[in-house]
Amino acid sequence: MEGQVEERLCGKWRVTCCLNSYNLRDIFTWHLVKTVVMGQVLSLLICGTAVSCEYLASAGVETPMLQSFLNYALLLIVYTTILITRKGERNIIQILKTKWWKYLVMGLADVEANYAVVKAYQFTTLTSIQLLDCFVIPVLMLLSWFILKTRYRLLHIVAVIVCLLGVGAMVGADILAGRDQGSTRDVLLGDGLVLLSAVLYAVSNTCQEYTVKKLSRVEFLGMMGLFGTVISGVQLAVLETHAVAAIKWDLRISMLFAVYALCMYALYSFMPVVVKMTSATAVNLSLLTADLFSLFCGFFLFHYTFSALYIISFVVITVGFIMFNAVPTYTLLPVDDPADPAESSSDRLLAADRDTQTDETLTAVAAL
Repeated sequence: MEGQVEERLCGKWRVTCCLNSYNLRDIFTWHLVKTVVMGQVLSLLICGTAVSCEYLASAGVETPMLQSFLNYALLLIVYTTILITRKGERNIIQILKTKWWKYLVMGLADVEANYAVVKAYQFTTLTSIQLLDCFVIPVLMLLSWFILKTRYRLLHIVAVIVCLLGVGAMVGADILAGRDQGSTRDVLLGDGLVLLSAVLYAVSNTCQEYTVKKLSRVEFLGMMGLFGTVISGVQLAVLETHAVAAIKWDLRISMLFAVYALCMYALYSFMPVVVKMTSATAVNLSLLTADLFSLFCGFFLFHYTFSALYIISFVVITVGFIMFNAVPTYTLLPVDDPADPAESSSDRLLAADRDTQTDETLTAVAAL
């Protein structure tokens, strides 16, 4: 009797999480392995930017807007040039005529998100930044729900909670190791800047997911390069003229700037590929391990104190990321209209697949 009750409870849990139609072979696929590996490559690129920033800061160089400008300028040179050479409706002129204000908002959100989180280090602690920066994930999920019509299952919510627990373990290890660095000059202002940065990142990432899935990766990067260069260039001229003039340029400083710019360029170029494979939410979950990679480098380069909690944190975040990607999200698609020739066959297949999964779930519930 107890066995039957336990089996019924497990069955209900599988149906609720939408796992009833999946087995281990369906979940642990080559696609999932590629997603995990590519997500960690993004984290390593962020680690490269963090390490180069640490060395620049130790040399007395604090020019976040100049560093951002170099990244956007590289995107401009490569991807905006591609858009300029295109012909027809996909040419940059046609894009600007119809969607210039949308890409302006996207570029503004991205530039100011980068600036706000760097500025926050002057007012609040590292612990606050690490914790509050995770606010980007629930905001991104809400924006995806309302704007992209993405629907999440219970397993996805559980996976996000698991990832945040891993971040909690990392922050706890930082406190125990005495790495609660930063300022306490104006904690409220600093925390507000982190939350603002998280919201702006969520807006930028939502725009990115929509553009790379509905339009193209080159269009997204070309427009980001164009508007990001203009906006960051104006802020650079207004805010950092004296700081840039005070830099004592040598080969080491130049190489650090080059490493930062190339890592950011690779991150921006590669991230849309992963977003298209998964989602912006999944990518941000994978990026939670970036701080851990930076810490692992810090053990050797900056002599940080090691804690076993860092390993536990990495494992927990990775498990949460795998859980999130084990079962796909789905999108509310419009009802099929035979008179609409613009609808793609892939949309119809997605809708059919979703209906099939729904029927299977209802059948399983009825059987229980």
